[in-house]
Amino acid sequence: MTSLSERLLHKYYADSPHPYRVMESRIDKLLTPDSVLLDAGCGRTVPVLRKYLGRAQRLIGIELVDFTDVPPGIDTYNADLATMPLPDASVDLIMSRSVFEHLTDPESVYREFARVLRPGGAAVFLTANMWDYGTLAARLVPNRFHAWVVRRVEGRAEDDTFPTAYRTNTRADVDRLAAASGLAVESFDYLSQYPNYLMFNGALFFLGTCYEKLISRFEMLRFLRGWILVTLRKPGAAS
Repeated sequence: MTSLSERLLHKYYADSPHPYRVMESRIDKLLTPDSVLLDAGCGRTVPVLRKYLGRAQRLIGIELVDFTDVPPGIDTYNADLATMPLPDASVDLIMSRSVFEHLTDPESVYREFARVLRPGGAAVFLTANMWDYGTLAARLVPNRFHAWVVRRVEGRAEDDTFPTAYRTNTRADVDRLAAASGLAVESFDYLSQYPNYLMFNGALFFLGTCYEKLISRFEMLRFLRGWILVTLRKPGAAS
C-alpha cells in the first residue's frame, strides 16, 4: 500500500463497512444459541468460526486444505463441499466467505447444502460478482499466474490462493442453481468495497475510488459492484 492509497482509504472509506462485516452481521441475525453453524470452506485456521465460539450449539468447519491452530470447540473435516461427511438435515445455518468463485461443480454443492440443512435452515454466502472489474480482469489471467499476481498486488501468501471458476457469480446462475436444488433465494445483494486490487498505486487507487463511488451511488449500476451476498433458505418449518 502506498501512502497516498492509505490516505485515500482513510478519507473515503473510514465509515464504510467491509463486505466481510456485512456478511457477519447477517449471520449474527440468523444465529441462535441452539444453532448448528457450518462454515463451508472455512480456511486452515478457521478465522471466521472463531468469532462464534460460545454462541452456537455446535460449530463445524469444512475445508480441503490441512487445518492448523484450530481452537477447542470447533469440529473440523477435510472434505469437498460436494460430499460433506454430515447427516441429512443436521445443520441450521451455513456460511461461506470468498469460496463460491472457486467452485467447479456448484450444482453438487447447492444440492449438498440442501441435503444437510434442516427444514427452514439458511445458507449465506459472499462471493465475487462476475461483472466486477477485478473479476473480469482475473478471468483474463490464466489460473497458473493468479498466485503470483495476488502476492504482489495484495500481499497474500501463494499457498492461500486457489483457482477460480466463477460458475455461480451472477444473479441468473444463483437463481438457476438454487431452484434446481430445491432452495429459495431469500435475498440477493450487491455490495461495494474499496479498490483493494489497486492499493499498490495511489493514482490508480484514486481512479478506482471514483469508480466505486459512482456505482455505489446509483442503483441502476449496482450490478457492477464487487461482491454479491446471498441468503438461501430451505423450505419448510424450522425444527
